[in-house]
Amino acid sequence: MKNRVTIRDVARAAGVSGATVSYVLNNVKKVSEETSRRIHEAVEELGYYPDYTAISLSKKKSNLIGVVAPFISNAPASVFENNQYYDHFLSGVESVSRAHHFDTMISGVTDPVECINWVKKRNLDGLILIGSLSEELYQVIRKVELPIICIDIYEEHAEQYVNVRIDDEAGGYLAAKHLLELGHREIAFLATSLQDSSVEQMRFKGFQRAFEEFNVNVNEDLVFELKDLTFSNGYDWGVRFVQEQLSCTAAVTVSDHIAIGAMKGLSKHGVSVPDDFSIIGFDDLAISQYITPELTTVRQNIFEKGSIAADQLIQSIEHQHQSEHSKTLIQLPVELVVRGSTKEN
Repeated sequence: MKNRVTIRDVARAAGVSGATVSYVLNNVKKVSEETSRRIHEAVEELGYYPDYTAISLSKKKSNLIGVVAPFISNAPASVFENNQYYDHFLSGVESVSRAHHFDTMISGVTDPVECINWVKKRNLDGLILIGSLSEELYQVIRKVELPIICIDIYEEHAEQYVNVRIDDEAGGYLAAKHLLELGHREIAFLATSLQDSSVEQMRFKGFQRAFEEFNVNVNEDLVFELKDLTFSNGYDWGVRFVQEQLSCTAAVTVSDHIAIGAMKGLSKHGVSVPDDFSIIGFDDLAISQYITPELTTVRQNIFEKGSIAADQLIQSIEHQHQSEHSKTLIQLPVELVVRGSTKEN
């Protein structure tokens, strides 16, 4: 196996000291143009690249930020592979981190000790935590004293950090209000786990508020928990709607994934959207505009959420002012995007 090219090899080829090579590559000390040219030529000819692990250890800074999401039932596919939300969010994170010369590492977490070992092993400079994570995890993470940004988190133990989220309650309200204005009264609410997800609790709270304004009772028998945000779970609910002849004319969902899956299940079994059934998604993923009919949904700017999170984190890392930002809430707006999946009842 070919040995790794070292800074000494570059120095030897350029006829200078290792310190001079370091000065040039790190732009620390000015050297002559001729010396700089020889060093860069040697670097290119030898294929040298810095040992970033060693650099991060010496500088105690890695220019690495971590993005952490919870695994559900030890199923990473349900968190990353099948949820396009993370594609949009991580694109926002990457756009900012790259511009500031930071790299991004992503992990799902089931255990606090596992998370801390990952943070220490990678020498991360800061963390972005997404969604409901255990209080135990927060207690352990606090001990490493890293800048942290929370995303979509309502739990009290996250209040000491910068928290970036949308107005979830308003989103649930806008969706239900739209269907009620169209004359629907028996409206299903499709969630994953209202007990475990504070985000879904807030969306359901907005759903309930709209019903109160219209003096209509929420039918608790039409509140469904589907366990996971996947197209297949939405599809299964659509099949169930037909097989059990559920008495509703519309549905508000907590995710475009569930809505699109449900539309497929309904259509496959002879139920037309929106002629027979109206449905609303949540997020406005790119795919929502490219299905038939196009999906009415609650839009949030997921890319912007990711970019704001990365910007806030990098500011905290670079300027070491995490304490100044503690308990800061950045709440982004939502809007209802009316397309073809809803119709008057």
